Amino acid sequence: MFEHQVSQKVGIVGTGMVGSSFAYALMQRGIAAEMVLIDHITERAVGETMDLNHGLSFAKPMKIIAGGYEDLAGAKVVVVTAGAAQSPGESRLDLLARNAEIFRSVIIEIVKYNPNGIILAATNPVDILTYIALKESNLPPAKVIGSGTILDTSRFRFLLGQYYGVDTRSVHAYILGEHGDSEIPIWSLANIGGVRLQEFAPLQNKTYSQEEMNRIFASVRDAAYEIIKRKGSTYYAIGLGLLSIVEAILGNYRSVLSVSSLMTGQYGINDICLSLPCVVGENGIEEILTVTMNAEEQEGLRASAEKLKTTLRTLHQ
Repeated sequence: MFEHQVSQKVGIVGTGMVGSSFAYALMQRGIAAEMVLIDHITERAVGETMDLNHGLSFAKPMKIIAGGYEDLAGAKVVVVTAGAAQSPGESRLDLLARNAEIFRSVIIEIVKYNPNGIILAATNPVDILTYIALKESNLPPAKVIGSGTILDTSRFRFLLGQYYGVDTRSVHAYILGEHGDSEIPIWSLANIGGVRLQEFAPLQNKTYSQEEMNRIFASVRDAAYEIIKRKGSTYYAIGLGLLSIVEAILGNYRSVLSVSSLMTGQYGINDICLSLPCVVGENGIEEILTVTMNAEEQEGLRASAEKLKTTLRTLHQ
């Protein structure tokens, strides 16, 4: 299962900075046989396709085209990044009204031409739009995935690795719940190479400080606002995050990733999409893991779910 990857077709709807960053990363990784780029501004998709194709002599052979929704037929996974971008000072949830209508029309077109593929949503607010995609598509919940807190978790691991002076990849920690202001850090499970942070700190001549850890979490939660303030939007890291999800699907890696999916009773949460660690493979969400959290963390997760449900209700009013 892990010795080879099956070449597959991947669709991308939305060729703004996130979509094009993902497309560039996908081309470089060389794991897909075909990539289809779609955008409501057709010329933009054509331009991105030309630019990518001109680099193919430096990468593995693949077919890259700009097309319409009909060209998504047979795609294993379609990544949706279409929608309005987050403006400075605007929360992800403020984006909802602007993006929900766009998203509904996009999902309907995708399933019309590619009814058996997996949909990977990246547009914000991603948890609510993942839920909308699930309802509009009528696909099995396993086949509708949101990028969720995959980026928040990566930011968390980077900052913890920087603080403790270790490789980011050796840090095992999660941000779960909403991809947004109500997200929660799972401190009770955070470790470096299997060593709890409280025990690892003295090895680095540090005293473990929860106050310092909370500052790190605040930097994670507010990172998008800081980046948007400086350069307008975030796209490189989420492009790589989307690549990791698509790679897990195409290669059937069964990777554990903090992606957004439909809750069906986990921690008492139902009928909303948010992030828990999930096993991701060729069928999409292969399994949702219920990790051991302390009472405060579980309560934070339920509060995050309730916030999302409240916001979703405002959309239907």
